[in-house]
Amino acid sequence: MSSPPLDEFIAAAAAALDLPLDPAWQASVKANLEVTLRHAATVAEFPLLDEAEPAPIFKA
Repeated sequence: MSSPPLDEFIAAAAAALDLPLDPAWQASVKANLEVTLRHAATVAEFPLLDEAEPAPIFKA
């Protein structure tokens, strides 16, 4: 039986970054990643016109 894709991604990213990941934090890391991916999907679904250009200067 294989691990869920996010668990595999987290393990691979931690290994690639040589970042030790305490198993006690695995669920919290996964929950945070799930929220981040949901937010990213919302942004990616927003329609942009073909003529849309990035702002030359960003001011908050």
